[in-house]
Amino acid sequence: MPEPDLGDFAVAQDGPLYVVTAAADGERSGCLVGFASQCSIDPPRFVVWLSVENHTYGVARRARHLTVHVLGRDQEALARLFGGRTGDRTDKFAGVGWRPGREGSPVLTGVAAWFTGRIEAVVAGGDHEGFLLAPVEAAAPSSGTASAPLRYGDVRDLEAGHPA
Repeated sequence: MPEPDLGDFAVAQDGPLYVVTAAADGERSGCLVGFASQCSIDPPRFVVWLSVENHTYGVARRARHLTVHVLGRDQEALARLFGGRTGDRTDKFAGVGWRPGREGSPVLTGVAAWFTGRIEAVVAGGDHEGFLLAPVEAAAPSSGTASAPLRYGDVRDLEAGHPA
């Protein structure tokens, strides 16, 4: 008997989206991520799940740090760039404001908030692998400047640059 999928349950959650960036061996990459969450309070930990088919996954497996960016609702174009294109064929950072962060991990400018985390473990999870991150650097928005976070429902029609 086939396993049921989480389709309607996942849609009902309408979870936030993140852009995750990585750099290793002179290569940088980034992708849109819908599977991510804080997973520990003390010590603080966050996990992001990357598709093993994704270009960013290959760079992340060689990296020591990842940067996780929260997008505002007004940043749908940025989400579409990082979710609808693949780093195999596109330099997603061309024309986008960013700076090199910890060990070169790209930090996007103008996002709602971001943090860089040291990769502590990688966990298998089917067609995605979880990268357990320990925060090493973070920036939150100035008071009153952040828009509501971009959510799955805002870009539901996005055609992914890579299959999941």
